[in-house]
Amino acid sequence: MAVLARARCDELERAWDNLAIQPQFDWLRRPETGLVLVRGRAGGTGALFNLGEVTMTRCAVRLADGMTGFAFVLGRDQRHAQLAAVFDALLQGTDDSASGVLRFVTEFGIAQSARREIKSRKAASTKVHFFAMARGMSPE
Repeated sequence: MAVLARARCDELERAWDNLAIQPQFDWLRRPETGLVLVRGRAGGTGALFNLGEVTMTRCAVRLADGMTGFAFVLGRDQRHAQLAAVFDALLQGTDDSASGVLRFVTEFGIAQSARREIKSRKAASTKVHFFAMARGMSPE
């Protein structure tokens, strides 16, 4: 689900267009946009604190075969949430469509890792190392 939530909507649209059969589904919960509280840790590992609120869209679908899919994505893109929920439901199955969607999800994960690596390298290139020199004291 994390890979589907982080995928770009255009990637999900391409995967949807490449499905052999686009499944029919019923809404269990139409896309809804709201706010969620994000928590952080001081220094990345320290005490928890409330960082702030972010916009999130969620939805749930049920395919004709009874499989259920859920999506929670950052932002307001309802189509992104819909596609992620449908792909989540397809992944629950055992037929060829599940293996096809798994292939797409694997590709999305690889692309996300590459983008994360590029961002990490850019950030690392701007890192500043601070150091302090101890002043020697003369014995008097």
